[in-house]
Amino acid sequence: MVTQTAKNIVRRLGPGLITGAADDDPSGIATYSQAGSQFRFALVWTLLITTPLMIGIQMLSARIGWVTGEGLASNINKMFPRWLTVTLVGLLVVANTINIAADIGAMGEAARLLMGGPLALYVVGFGLLCIATQVIFSYESTVRILKWLTLALFAYVAVILTVQVPWRQAIAESLHPWSFIPSGTSLKDYAAMVVAVLGTTISPYLFFWQAAQEVEDNNRRPEAQALRTHPEYAAEHLSRIKSDTYVGMTFSNVIALCIVVATAVTLNQQGITNIQTSAQAAEALRPVAGEFAFAIFALGIIGTGLLAVPVLAGSAAYAVSELYGWTAGLSHGFREAKGFYLIIVAATGIGTVMGYLEVDPIKALVWSAIVNGVISVPIMAALMWIGQSERLMGRLTISTRHRVFGWAATAVMAVAVVVMLATSF
Repeated sequence: MVTQTAKNIVRRLGPGLITGAADDDPSGIATYSQAGSQFRFALVWTLLITTPLMIGIQMLSARIGWVTGEGLASNINKMFPRWLTVTLVGLLVVANTINIAADIGAMGEAARLLMGGPLALYVVGFGLLCIATQVIFSYESTVRILKWLTLALFAYVAVILTVQVPWRQAIAESLHPWSFIPSGTSLKDYAAMVVAVLGTTISPYLFFWQAAQEVEDNNRRPEAQALRTHPEYAAEHLSRIKSDTYVGMTFSNVIALCIVVATAVTLNQQGITNIQTSAQAAEALRPVAGEFAFAIFALGIIGTGLLAVPVLAGSAAYAVSELYGWTAGLSHGFREAKGFYLIIVAATGIGTVMGYLEVDPIKALVWSAIVNGVISVPIMAALMWIGQSERLMGRLTISTRHRVFGWAATAVMAVAVVVMLATSF
C-alpha cells in the first residue's frame, strides 16, 4: 500500500519537479557556493523569500500552458507586439546558450577532478550526451531520465550530513544578516550577491520549460482539449500543477540551502571566501571536508548539469518554434520537428564549443545573469497580464492571491535588476 501510494505521488510529479531541480544547475551551484563561502549564513534569508515567489510565477507558467494548450511564446505573441516577443525570445536563446557553455564547462571540470584526463574530452562528451538525450530518446524516456537525474541533488544533502553544522549560529545569522556580514566585504558586494541568488532562482528559461511540458502532456491526451472546460477535470489538473510546483520549487530551494550551509561551514570557516566555479567549490572541499564530501559534491555537479542542459536547450527550442509556428515537442520525431531539434542541437553545440574553448566561466555567468535579468521582468509582467486575461484563460484566470504573489515576484525581480545593473557597470 505504501509503495503504491509513493508511486502515485511520483506519477503526479513531472514538469514542476524537473523544472525545480534544473534550477540547481552547475551555474547555480557556483552562485550558492560563493554565497556560503563569502557571507556564511547571511544570505539564507534570500532563499526563504524566493521560495513563495518562485512557486507563484512557476505555477502561473504551468497554468498558462495547461489552460491555453500553447507555450509562453505563443501567448506573449498574442498579447503584445511581435517585435517585443521576437526580442525577448532572441535574448532568451542567447542567455540559455551562454548558460549551457558555463554548465558544460563546469561538468567537464568536475569530471576531470574526479577521474583525471583532458578537459576537452569531457566537455565534448557531455555536449554530445545532452544532445542525444533529447534527439534520440522518446518523450517518455527523456522525462523518465530527467526525473531520475533529480536524485543527483541529494548529493548536497549528503554533504550536509557529513559536516557538523552549528544550527543555532546559522539561524541567528540568517535572522539578522546585517549584523554578521564578514569584515572585508562591502555593502555593494553583499547587494550584488543578493541579486545573483535572486537571478539564479527565478530564471526565464524555467518559465518556458514548465509551460511547454504542460502543453506536451496535454497533447498526449486527446481527451484533454474537450475536458478542459469541465469543472472537475480542470480542478483536478490545476491541483496537480499546484502540488507538482510546490514540491519542485521547495525541493530546489532546500538543495540551494544545503549548498549555502555546506560551503559556509566548510570553506568560510577555513578562510576560503572566493569561489568562482562549482568545480572550484568541490576541489576546495577536499582538504576541508574530506574525500567523500568532495566526491559527492563533484558528482552532483555532473548530475545536475545533465539535467539542466537539456532543459536550457529545450526551453529555447520551444520558444523559437512557438514564435514561428514550427512543429515542436519531444513527443515528435526529428523528421516531424526538424526546426525544434535543430535549435536544441545548435544551442547545445555552440555552448559545447564555448566550453571547449574554455570561455571564462565567470564572465559567461555574469553576461547570462544580465541578459536573464533584463528579460525576466517584462516576461513576468507579460505572464501576469496573460494570467488575468479572460480572452486567453477563459474562466480559469488566476486568483487574487496568485496575482498578489505574481506581481510581488515581478516587483522583487525589477528591483534586483536595477541593483544588478548598478553593480555590474
